[in-house]
Amino acid sequence: MDDQQRVAAFLETYDLHTDPAYRTLDLVSEVGEVTKEINGSTDYGSDPDEVTIARDELGDVYFALLSLCTELNVDASSVLEESLSKYERRLERKDTPGSEESNPDQG
Repeated sequence: MDDQQRVAAFLETYDLHTDPAYRTLDLVSEVGEVTKEINGSTDYGSDPDEVTIARDELGDVYFALLSLCTELNVDASSVLEESLSKYERRLERKDTPGSEESNPDQG
């Protein structure tokens, strides 16, 4: 059983299925908690070598993402493969994995 299947079983067992919109809000909230910890531990980026974060916060983000994928009937492994392929193509073409919209100075 892979991670997404485990999360799907957990959602089923505890009757936690909900609308993808709520799953998206949960994911954004969990990412916000990670961001808050990173901002606090690095003094808002002035000391980037001091990043500390509780492992369970990353687990919460992972759970929220897999829950969203489950509610959308999207296989997380396959979309990860698609994204990695996309990033590889970008790196081969322009030496950066970012999109042109997010990296306007990169050509």
